[in-house]
Amino acid sequence: MRCPFCGHTDTQVKDSRPTEDHAAIRRRRFCPACGARFTTFERVQLRELTVVKKTGKRAPFDRDKLVRSVQISMRKRPVDPERIERMVTSIVRRLESMGEAEIPSEVIGQMVMESLANLDQVAYVRFASVYKNFREAKDFEEFVEEISHDGDD
Repeated sequence: MRCPFCGHTDTQVKDSRPTEDHAAIRRRRFCPACGARFTTFERVQLRELTVVKKTGKRAPFDRDKLVRSVQISMRKRPVDPERIERMVTSIVRRLESMGEAEIPSEVIGQMVMESLANLDQVAYVRFASVYKNFREAKDFEEFVEEISHDGDD
């Protein structure tokens, strides 16, 4: 593993342990060249996924990008970060187990929307505002009214 501080290619693992949800291995590393310490995470990847954007452009699936987008929607919400991590891990597992190497971005967006709806309504609306490209306040009003009526069923 290359040191992120000095670029030295021979770092040492000082400690390894599973994360709380046992979905990854957390490794504490030390760089003998510059003395820096840093942490890496190792996860099982069942298959290489490619995201097919609405424009038709293809890009490699990036778990960290998914985590960042969910964290943005969750900003200042009373949700344990561990629950967010479990949600993202669940979405990634579902994507990997679909059997397809290419996943339309709409499928990923829908999975995130469904998961957020069950986790935190405010985060759900925040994510939807970007995902559905709300342009003005009435778009928010219509969406909130729609989900309010869905809860009345």
